[in-house]
Amino acid sequence: MEDTSNFIELNKSQKIWAVGSIHSNLESFKSIKKYISENFGKDDKLIFLGNIIGLGDNSKETLSSVIDLRFSLMSKFKLKPESIIFLRGAQEEMFTKLLQLQLAPNPVEILEWMFDHGVNETIKSYGFSEDEIKDVSTSGTIKISKWTTRLNKAVQRNPGHTQYFLNLKHAAYSYTKKILFVNRGVDITRPLSAQNDCFWWGFQNFSKITEPYKTFIRIVRGYESKHLNNSKISKNNVVCTLFKQPLSNKSILCGIFKENGEILDLFENN
Repeated sequence: MEDTSNFIELNKSQKIWAVGSIHSNLESFKSIKKYISENFGKDDKLIFLGNIIGLGDNSKETLSSVIDLRFSLMSKFKLKPESIIFLRGAQEEMFTKLLQLQLAPNPVEILEWMFDHGVNETIKSYGFSEDEIKDVSTSGTIKISKWTTRLNKAVQRNPGHTQYFLNLKHAAYSYTKKILFVNRGVDITRPLSAQNDCFWWGFQNFSKITEPYKTFIRIVRGYESKHLNNSKISKNNVVCTLFKQPLSNKSILCGIFKENGEILDLFENN
């Protein structure tokens, strides 16, 4: 649409599969992975709606499992890379910033805020301790830069991980412009190209949207910070939220959609 580097258009999709926030729940993802592997079709598309990592104990392992599913489907159906899409969530945004912590004007405060939001679990999965980076963050740019270099190398040692963080999209939409996929929300008063970080930090009262956003009659998102009753997900809603609190339930919500915005199925891990 406006910016091909941040947005991707889905062309000629039989079904569009969307996976809500996983938050490192490796065991929960295993049943989702199995179901997708057994039911995905050659003309289907698959979108991960962000927050694959963070909060849980297995960020690195979960990301590897997701990447394995991508390779498996691409090999089986000879898919083009744009058939399987990864959106940027808040967890990916924070971890990407952490990889460049030496550039932050106030690294101590930023690190503390990130850890309060679950990024500490991601760095632990790559073999780093919270105390170590907390100490380093007070030691100046050079020491911070050495630490982020080590973290970047640890990410690179895992096949596909660096490429994952470098190729995250802000949003995806069908060629019909009827269905839009985002991580958390949009500011309906602005075009897609002017959303800034609304995609992963959300927008006030987004859940209460009752009218289409431009041509999009359905907006599918993968995260909501508040507790939503799953019964609120209706085929008549503009916003379809593939996530439910509390996090302790370790639920992963998924959906299957048509290009015109129709909901074909909603399901979650066993």
